Amino acid sequence: MAFKLKVTPEMEMLTDICVQNSKMDVSLYGKYDVKRGLRDINGKGVLAGLTQISNIVSSEEVDGKMQPCDGRLYYRGINIEDLTNGFLTEHRQGFEEVAYLLLFGVLPNEQQLADFNKILASQRSLPTNFVRDVVMKAPSKDMMNTLSRSVLTLYAYDNNADDITLPNVLRQCLTLISVFPMLSVYGYHAYNHYIKGKSLYIHHPSRNLSTAENILRMLRPDKQYTQLEATILDLALVLHMEHGGGNNSTFTTHVVSSSGTDTYSAIAAALGSLKGPKHGGANIKVVKMFDDMKKNIRDWDDEEAVEDYLVKLLRKEAFDQRGLIYGMGHAVYSISDPRATIFKKFVEQLAREKGRDKDFRLYSMVEELAPKIIARERHIYKGVSANVDFYSGFVYSMLDLPLELYTPMFAIARIAGWSAHRMEELINTDKIIRPAYKNVKADELYVPLHER
Repeated sequence: MAFKLKVTPEMEMLTDICVQNSKMDVSLYGKYDVKRGLRDINGKGVLAGLTQISNIVSSEEVDGKMQPCDGRLYYRGINIEDLTNGFLTEHRQGFEEVAYLLLFGVLPNEQQLADFNKILASQRSLPTNFVRDVVMKAPSKDMMNTLSRSVLTLYAYDNNADDITLPNVLRQCLTLISVFPMLSVYGYHAYNHYIKGKSLYIHHPSRNLSTAENILRMLRPDKQYTQLEATILDLALVLHMEHGGGNNSTFTTHVVSSSGTDTYSAIAAALGSLKGPKHGGANIKVVKMFDDMKKNIRDWDDEEAVEDYLVKLLRKEAFDQRGLIYGMGHAVYSISDPRATIFKKFVEQLAREKGRDKDFRLYSMVEELAPKIIARERHIYKGVSANVDFYSGFVYSMLDLPLELYTPMFAIARIAGWSAHRMEELINTDKIIRPAYKNVKADELYVPLHER
């Protein structure tokens, strides 16, 4: 039964009272030198901690001045391009290898990687009747909520749930890395069956397959996939595993871990952060924007028509009237997002295999036109480029992943980074993260109830 309480005129009135007494003068942020959103005036994040897990480079010093440069991303000091080239040129999948790197700070040798794969494979199972009693009960249209609920429920099945000694936290993190694909895909199947009225099937993962291969195996009715599909999904997972310590969900992991709480609560909090459309849901917006574009442009190869549509987007005359070209620009990168650069090399190949060449040409045209149009319309000259979300949604659509699983795919990848950051927080500090907020409300006298 759904909640009976609805938004009433009385609630609208109470909301107005709340806004009236809670809204602040934004100029006060400047007056008290408060970095709104923990960013300075140039959008750069306020330094809030130290990490050795990953690093983002988007500018470098030239003649004594900082200048934008092609973006670079490092996992444990190793360039992401070198990492991906390493396993791709050897025709291997990289998710498990890179997860080991993030967690332990070094690349595994062959024996260490084999042992690590065995550990992950051994954990690819859920408690008895968990799928029936938890995943299948109260299915939700939002898989991130389903995933969060499942993670929190796993707490009840763990005899040492509150033990935050490092070996136990590592055990919990490895289990979550292993079961996130199952929780996500099974949650989708429950939704697809009970809410959408489609057939229900639950495929067990295989211990002999990689994380990416198991996702495709569990998702599809016939369990079948091509090697190219598995390779590109694996690459997508690697590119989404980690992105500096300052992104919203990773910072959430640090904050919540610093309180001394259990692993399940910390990861559920990170999931709640990632669910937000400003963080993990951007690629869904990209796909929906392109769907709208294709409906409103007769000839997708007509550059002038595409440019007109992009201008309408910026002028809030098309799609969701937000004035944004989704997938373009990034809070950190300006000239290029290295993840998008790596991804694009394989997008065209997959598009050919799937017969989506026409779509790929449209994406490429928008990638070329959008920065020029944004610079002209918004007078932004610092550089705007395609980010990883620009192509990831297109890739997921070619892999026949449902929209409901786009953000969970992000979570399946990022749980490795969150786990590394949780371990790092517990290893290096015992202080709770407690930033200060400046009170700007004047003191008032208490008024008795009968006088109000």
